[in-house]
Amino acid sequence: GGPRGLKYGVTKDYVLGLEIITPEGELIRTGGYTVKNVTGYDLTKLIVGSEGTLGIITKAFLRLIPKPPATETIMGVFDNLEDSGRAISRILTSGILPSKIELMDQASIIAVENYEPSNLPVDAEAILLIELDGHPKAVEDEVQQVEELFQQLGAREARIARTEAEKTEIWKARKLVSPAIVRIKPTKISEDATVPRSQIPAMFARLKEIRQKYDINLVVFGHAGDGNLHPNIVCDKRDHDEMRRVELAVGEIFEAAIQLGGTLSGEHGIGTMKAPFMEMELGTVGLDMMKRIKQAWDPNNIMNPGKVFPEPGQKLELI
Repeated sequence: GGPRGLKYGVTKDYVLGLEIITPEGELIRTGGYTVKNVTGYDLTKLIVGSEGTLGIITKAFLRLIPKPPATETIMGVFDNLEDSGRAISRILTSGILPSKIELMDQASIIAVENYEPSNLPVDAEAILLIELDGHPKAVEDEVQQVEELFQQLGAREARIARTEAEKTEIWKARKLVSPAIVRIKPTKISEDATVPRSQIPAMFARLKEIRQKYDINLVVFGHAGDGNLHPNIVCDKRDHDEMRRVELAVGEIFEAAIQLGGTLSGEHGIGTMKAPFMEMELGTVGLDMMKRIKQAWDPNNIMNPGKVFPEPGQKLELI
């Protein structure tokens, strides 16, 4: 995934085929060189999404696309976080498809400004950073439309980057969020709970409730255009009482995402941390079916053992 996944999709969308060594030493090839290929099961996407649990990729055949000729950047400044969520849906239903819609909440804005001043509005509850790309004239028209939509949707300000230096400054500020927030506290728990775009305002409300309920430092930023939020909790792993509250908060974040029709992970994957929550999203039968696929491909469980699938009784443990 990544910030341009909104318009261009994610890595799996560009993998046409693979060469794989199976856990039992067999060489197989999936897919091929064609954009369309519906011969048999889609093993390419199965392997791409398997987190190293089904085989070793030795070759990948990728689809490439040309770089767009023009890009423009505009920032919307909001005094209400949920208004920024509603603005995302309105922009996307207007017929405009930005290459990026990134969100920073007030906590992340303040953290960045304290870390490296970047001309961000620290009194705002949220900012939306939007990149538009394509033919120069079309992009110019879309920037004006987004500016008008911002004004209609409660943004107190719309800043259009007029120079390359201004564009660079805006996107650099977004990239500074992760290093900036660990200055608050040394431990960062990074999640990527993802919800349907229509549920972004509701997810913001749930995150606010969770922050207050557990008295935690919860920072929200991420690829909001496709609902892929990054609620990060900054804490101190040496403080066991705080870490227990964080564990409970993380569990509620996952529950909230699923209750709103979303998923545990839009980008980061499952690994071990999210494994205890897999059944919550997939159901007993769905999870069992995945385990049977794993057993068929890797009967000796030698490929990335202990990942993705929870052990009996496994719970989230951060300390």
